[in-house]
Amino acid sequence: MPRALRRLLHLMLFCPLHKGLQGRLPAIKVKYLLLAWLGVLILSWIVYMQYASYAELCRGHVCHMVICDHYRRGIISGSSCKALCDQRSLTLHRCMSTSSTHQVYVGLWKERPVVVKCGVEDPAGADGAPDSVLRQEMSLFDKPTRGTSMDEFKDMLHSFLKVNLGEQPSLTSLVDRVIALADVNQDGKVSLAEAKSIWALLHINEFLLMVALQEKEHTPKLLGFCGDLYVTELVGHSSLYRLEVHHYLKAVVPEALSSSLNHWLAPAWPRRARITIGLLEFVEEVFHGSYGSFLICDASPYHVGYNAKYDCKMANLRSVASEAVVRAFLKGRRCETNTDCTYGRDCTATCDRLVKQCNTEVVQPNLAKVCMLLQDYLLFGAPSDLRGDLEKQLRTCVTLSGLASQMEVHHSLVLNNLKTLLWKKISNTQYS
Repeated sequence: MPRALRRLLHLMLFCPLHKGLQGRLPAIKVKYLLLAWLGVLILSWIVYMQYASYAELCRGHVCHMVICDHYRRGIISGSSCKALCDQRSLTLHRCMSTSSTHQVYVGLWKERPVVVKCGVEDPAGADGAPDSVLRQEMSLFDKPTRGTSMDEFKDMLHSFLKVNLGEQPSLTSLVDRVIALADVNQDGKVSLAEAKSIWALLHINEFLLMVALQEKEHTPKLLGFCGDLYVTELVGHSSLYRLEVHHYLKAVVPEALSSSLNHWLAPAWPRRARITIGLLEFVEEVFHGSYGSFLICDASPYHVGYNAKYDCKMANLRSVASEAVVRAFLKGRRCETNTDCTYGRDCTATCDRLVKQCNTEVVQPNLAKVCMLLQDYLLFGAPSDLRGDLEKQLRTCVTLSGLASQMEVHHSLVLNNLKTLLWKKISNTQYS
């Protein structure tokens, strides 16, 4: 071994110890060497787990194969199909999937970064052959059937939206929006392939919410689709916190350490206040919106993101459910008996999960859940002249109970007070 390399290793392993101490306590050298090897083993294990999970979770090639096969056979259509399958100008790059059945990728489309999402059947339900995957995927595009008229298709859409959003006077306009979205070539007609594609997409909870909240500022923009694959704008930061500890590391990384690191990595407090104001505005948007009310079943920091201008953008809408759906299930309906369930491929399991989340917290309105999330995010580093009032407002907020529709005035008052308190502090500054 070269002399310079030996000296470098000696410095790395033994420099923390005084030379005299090293001579008196040679066992300490062994201790440091063991610690170094332990660090190497832990790092190797992390790398192994990362790559082992990648093959299981990231199956974009299967998604691409299935979608393009259906497109070339004329079964499906969409505004992104040519770019994905023919021109190859829509490409999948960085994998962000956390489930093998829900594929999420950062991709490029027309040299613009985008997010591509699609579903893949559970590999346990197939025999591993590509043909079996294709056969299972075919069942997604079995409606509407050939011979369905435009009026019949509109009735199908209206009935579906009524089940999943509740009886709303504006459902007719939402049906028209869906028809316009399905009409890819804008010829005033909807082909069978276009109808099959939009029907399959509407059974994905997040897509349905994107369509219903399309004009809202804090919902990611829908850019295109092909079959049941859809493309959205890329949210620059996909979480309130920059550091996300993987589930297999949570046992060895203390929560206090990850929290301290996130405090250190967080944007400046005025920027966090701006993001918070946007999140509170989103709570207003989903409460008594044009197409009904929605419940945030899981107010996780990993579902809330923001862009380069520190405007809040919901990075993940899969944990948001229609209040009409949750109310229906609370009355005794089961997910598997609802043929119009809108929670994707694994309809029963995903729908049950969401309903149970909202069931246990149904007396807690969206605002209270969001304020619980904001207590840690907003209070650290808060200006001293504001901290007392801010703590008081958040304490009042987290104690809210009962559905917001039953306490609308109090809900709105608390939300507006919190928003006003933050806005006064950052208005007329570079952060406003």
